[in-house]
Amino acid sequence: MRRLIVAALLACIALTGALSAQGAEDASPDDTARFLAGMQPTRESPLAPLTRDPGWQQHAKLLDDAWKRLDERQLSNIRAWTSKHLTAPRQVLFYMFSGPDFLYANAFFPSAATYVLSGLEPVGRIPDVTQLPPRSLSSALKQLEASLKNVLSLSYFITMDMDSKLRQSRLNGTLPVLYVFLARSGQTIREVSYVALGEDGTVQPVTVSGTARAVKIVFSGSDGRVQTLYYFNTDLSNKGVRSSAFLKFCAQLGAGDSFVKSASYLLHGGDFSDVRDFLLNHSAAILQDDTGVPVSQFKPEQWQLQPFGTYSSPIAMFRGNYQSKLRGLYQKGNPIPIDFGVGYKWRVNQSNLLRAVKKDAEAAGP
Repeated sequence: MRRLIVAALLACIALTGALSAQGAEDASPDDTARFLAGMQPTRESPLAPLTRDPGWQQHAKLLDDAWKRLDERQLSNIRAWTSKHLTAPRQVLFYMFSGPDFLYANAFFPSAATYVLSGLEPVGRIPDVTQLPPRSLSSALKQLEASLKNVLSLSYFITMDMDSKLRQSRLNGTLPVLYVFLARSGQTIREVSYVALGEDGTVQPVTVSGTARAVKIVFSGSDGRVQTLYYFNTDLSNKGVRSSAFLKFCAQLGAGDSFVKSASYLLHGGDFSDVRDFLLNHSAAILQDDTGVPVSQFKPEQWQLQPFGTYSSPIAMFRGNYQSKLRGLYQKGNPIPIDFGVGYKWRVNQSNLLRAVKKDAEAAGP
């Protein structure tokens, strides 16, 4: 027993020394992302010594196992489906009500040059593992794992649960989650910066992290092509978007693809009609589950609709959002089966996706 106590004390002292030595050298955003994702940072990274910590090693194994299962169950099938059915992607992806879900945005739309994600979850501080108290590393990683749990098992975040976990952790906000998804998706982070929007929707730099409501992440994949991710902590209700420049910013990006899933059926009500109208007016194509734009809003002369999977009814807590017209489309529209789960009905053979393509896509502009 005494030997175990001595060994634990020596390990703690070594970890404290490693963290202290890192004070003069900051870890790169990419090394930080890899570390948080349970992946080895570069050998010369100041985070490399921390990978000897038992808490990190346990974290790495947990994420390795989780990602292997997720890829086998969903992501590999989504990539195959995407290559077959989403053959003309736009350069911009609008993903409203996404929270920090870059994982599925990238799985369905890997070639987007610009990703625009938005939700109520806070941005948080740019992660700096070197500033964590030595004994808090394991608990911070556990909190991060808890934040990831629902999306890894169910394919979606639960906003209230997510918000609580993101605010409690020393690795707070959406940024640590975005870092994990970027690293695990094979991306290399090049630059991370806080931004804000001017009244006309133009992007402006922000230096004070405590008030930042948006972040810009520049990254690249294995092909070296530079891509940009924006995440906005913003209220997407009519009241919210009318008092912000968020939709002005989005409009300046031109016509893009839009993605909606697990969005609590907010687009079915009048309180979110501005965002619904934006998607209809500024999307060349929309990929969504039944929580997205109601099928009754797609005018037949403007949109071509292709259903995938199966649609029966919403989950119990949203039973009031049943769409008889969507059910009719599935009965008559020759739905194509999908071999993965997505959205609230995340089990295979229960999920639905609707691909809506604007017939005159070139006319869909700012």
